[in-house]
Amino acid sequence: MALARSDRRQRIKYRIRKKVAGTSEKPRLSVFRSNARIYAQVIDDTKGETLVSASSIELDTTNKASVNAEDAKKVGIKLAEKAIAAGVSSVVFDRNGYLYHGKVKALADGAREGGLKF
Repeated sequence: MALARSDRRQRIKYRIRKKVAGTSEKPRLSVFRSNARIYAQVIDDTKGETLVSASSIELDTTNKASVNAEDAKKVGIKLAEKAIAAGVSSVVFDRNGYLYHGKVKALADGAREGGLKF
């Protein structure tokens, strides 16, 4: 029997999180995608706190039903600006079980363009 999409993503997520952890020197950049929005946050796992976050809600996309790759890139750039202002220059990327493709890749490219190092 095939796994449901959410169960498959959950298994992949656990597999990634076994290997990826954020520290004070190199926090974790975590991505979450809903059907309509995309969210990203920089997390220090040793302290268990979110350092900075950004989402597509902050963008001026009031008349759009969902986020596209261009919006995801803007979220990545905004997150990078906030992270650099908070003193974070290098992160480890946590794709959270999603394929590194489309919106997730665009967010990562935007964060790189904004000045974060992966």
